[in-house]
Amino acid sequence: MNVSIVIPTYNRKPILEKCLKALENQKLNKNVGNYEIIVVDDGSTDGTSSWIKNNRDILPHVVLYEQEHGGPALGRNLGVIKSKYEIIIFIDSDLIVLDDFIIRHIDKLLIFWSKNNKKCFTYGSVINTSDFDNPQSEKYKLLDTSFAYFATGNVAISKELILSVGLFDTSFSLYGWEDLELGERLKKVGTKLIKCPKAVGFHWHPPFNCEQIESLIAQEKERARMALVFFKKHPNLRVRFMIQLTPLHNLFWQILCLGGLITIERVLPLLKFLINSKRDKIALEILRIPLNLIYIKYLYKLKSNTFRNTY
Repeated sequence: MNVSIVIPTYNRKPILEKCLKALENQKLNKNVGNYEIIVVDDGSTDGTSSWIKNNRDILPHVVLYEQEHGGPALGRNLGVIKSKYEIIIFIDSDLIVLDDFIIRHIDKLLIFWSKNNKKCFTYGSVINTSDFDNPQSEKYKLLDTSFAYFATGNVAISKELILSVGLFDTSFSLYGWEDLELGERLKKVGTKLIKCPKAVGFHWHPPFNCEQIESLIAQEKERARMALVFFKKHPNLRVRFMIQLTPLHNLFWQILCLGGLITIERVLPLLKFLINSKRDKIALEILRIPLNLIYIKYLYKLKSNTFRNTY
């Protein structure tokens, strides 16, 4: 089988370099004939495309496409349309994989295909790390566990299947939910999720610091906007729970934040102390509590405004 790896990217040149070099260093077996790495540069301003063009000698599998900044859904769609091969692997541009990454996905897919049909996808492991120099040294943690059905950070799927249910919805122009929305369509046609824990990718993100808080708040508001787009397309109970648009979720985060007493401003001294003590991962997890309440409040505010504008 031949494989097309689709990677949208936007201003991630340093970590993308590591991502692509790891993908160029893949071990293949009898199940994998050839592979291409499709990079869709989503209007980067950090020299991403120039670096790829100037390093063709070390990136023989890379095929570069460029587009104006339109978001990852648009980039993934372009990658699928331009792909040559029958299996698509989606990863993010900040994921560094092990050298058996491709064969782990393909071997799992082919086992299922030989016994059933092609209505499945494999879902690899994603290990979060902030170690830029040696990301593959990070150990798996409980917080790395994901319960998402279809998240495009590390999945492999038949090109025929993904085209049959439609590509990513480009109305998800901001952060979040475009992959899970496609997952809803895959689920409706009976697509099976196949866990593939040995297809390991290390998801790099910079160490947390307090300068990131403003952008994280903005990201939560974008996520809330896209959550309503998701719910309008699939107004069912499952999606309502996924986006946390229930009284239960609202109550849960209100209680966890002591009715709003735990705010970002109030935990800021603690966050700074933890960061200075080299415990930035703990600081980020604490920050996620008031961040989630911000998301919930903004989600309900948007829903209320939408309701008033409708009637």
